[in-house]
Amino acid sequence: MTNPREPLILGVLVNPFAGIGGAVGLKGSDGADTREEALRRGAEPMAVARMTRALKAVAGEADQLRVLTWAGDMGEHSCRAAGLTAEVLGDSPSPSNGEHSRQAARALLDAGAQLLLFAGGDGTARDLVDAVGERVPVLGVPAGCKMHSAVYAINPEAAGRLLADLVHGGLVALHQAEVRDIDEDAFRRGEVRARHYGELKVPAEGRYLQQVKCGGREVEDLVVTEIAASVIDHLEPDTWYLVGSGSTVATVMEQLGLPNTLLGVDIVRNEEVVAADVGAEQILDIIGNDPARALITVIGGQGHLFGRGNQQFSPAVIRRLGKANIQILASRTKLATLDGRPLVVDTGDPDLDRQLCGLWPITSGYEDTLLYRVATDASA
Repeated sequence: MTNPREPLILGVLVNPFAGIGGAVGLKGSDGADTREEALRRGAEPMAVARMTRALKAVAGEADQLRVLTWAGDMGEHSCRAAGLTAEVLGDSPSPSNGEHSRQAARALLDAGAQLLLFAGGDGTARDLVDAVGERVPVLGVPAGCKMHSAVYAINPEAAGRLLADLVHGGLVALHQAEVRDIDEDAFRRGEVRARHYGELKVPAEGRYLQQVKCGGREVEDLVVTEIAASVIDHLEPDTWYLVGSGSTVATVMEQLGLPNTLLGVDIVRNEEVVAADVGAEQILDIIGNDPARALITVIGGQGHLFGRGNQQFSPAVIRRLGKANIQILASRTKLATLDGRPLVVDTGDPDLDRQLCGLWPITSGYEDTLLYRVATDASA
């Protein structure tokens, strides 16, 4: 049966010359002079082939994956070799450089990429810090000479398996990963000078299902308490918090010592209830244009985020907040009951529902975040 769920939108980007200096003893690939010397010494570019190895893990998932990429060796050739149909967004210069990688990454993000899979080394990771920052999760296919950054899978196949887990609705953690780079000239003199350059959001393989099978009710209560503690520790002053319905969110209010409307929406500011059991129009009147965030949870078993028991979050309210200001709270146990099915939105506005689809960060413990898919249909 055809799967009607919205596909994961994957951006594929390759730095074709990543790692080209390693095999010929140049200890790096940065700069046109190094690249030319590597080619003169007979170096063979490997990044395209390494990306192909990663993509083969999802080559049979055409109905669950929409692939965006750049022309030629910057992604198109890897997709084609892996058997994936891809939308090519731009032309690939030859030879390409870091600025071309940054331009391509921005274009992939602007076109709707929900996850960026890239092949490169630390220099490419730096380009992504500059181009996309933490706006979208990224995952590195290792292809460079020096990979001090924590954004890479252990090998191309591992990157492919992690990507497949995301496509199939597996519970995949989302981490802040450090990007580091070294001074290649100093490295060639035998000196290692690595420095922190920035951070990227990276999906990381998590072996969660066996853990949640061991959990009983008392463990679940503890996890929900930790979720609440994490939320409370990150509350921002002078910000309106729209506290949604459900027992997970109610625990936040309990830990704050505040009364809670279990099946309604309360508004909290500076750890005080400003209005209780409010409707959509009242929400908009109160928050105005001030900073505002929503705390919501998942209906266990169904997986609905919006449209079931929380219609106070109307399309107008959701648009006013924006996706970045909606925080989903759910334990791994609750997500595991979905058996890989996506979370569901049914706001009554089809255009908004489509905009809300994709990968969302889920607060699932104290300083613990997972990536999970949101769709308009939970059919498997």
